[in-house]
Amino acid sequence: MAGVEATQPALVDSSKSSSAPAEGYDKKCIFCKIVNNEMGTELLHSDEEISCFRDIKPGAPHHYLVVPTKHVGNCKSLSKEHVPLVNRMIETGKEILQKNNITDLSDVRFGFHWPPFCSVTHLHLHVLAPASQMGFMSRLFYRLNSYWFITVSPLFDSRDI
Repeated sequence: MAGVEATQPALVDSSKSSSAPAEGYDKKCIFCKIVNNEMGTELLHSDEEISCFRDIKPGAPHHYLVVPTKHVGNCKSLSKEHVPLVNRMIETGKEILQKNNITDLSDVRFGFHWPPFCSVTHLHLHVLAPASQMGFMSRLFYRLNSYWFITVSPLFDSRDI
């Protein structure tokens, strides 16, 4: 399931945590706490719109979670207004992969767990690479366009976004 690694120091400006929580912050949401630098999780990317960190239970050698910095519900709550956000999430995932020397994007899996199969209700894009090195359980758990894991394309197509 989606999780976070909380053992490494954060690489973002610690002044974020000293200010009051921003609009779009859910105090019960673990991902909101992570992007606000309250958990000690290493943020691989953090800006006003997008944050990225490693999944605590990696399904591939490189497994990242790309999340909106402000709380957005799960993928069922998306609408047309979220298309630019999701596109930026994908681009951020690609940038993180490139920084980690993953250049073969044909061997990468991007997707969302479809509710009720997501453990955190904060929107998060799974970025897994190389997909060819995923184990049996990860291939099942992150199987493309199954009942529980979908790519961006079917999500947008099915919701007329």
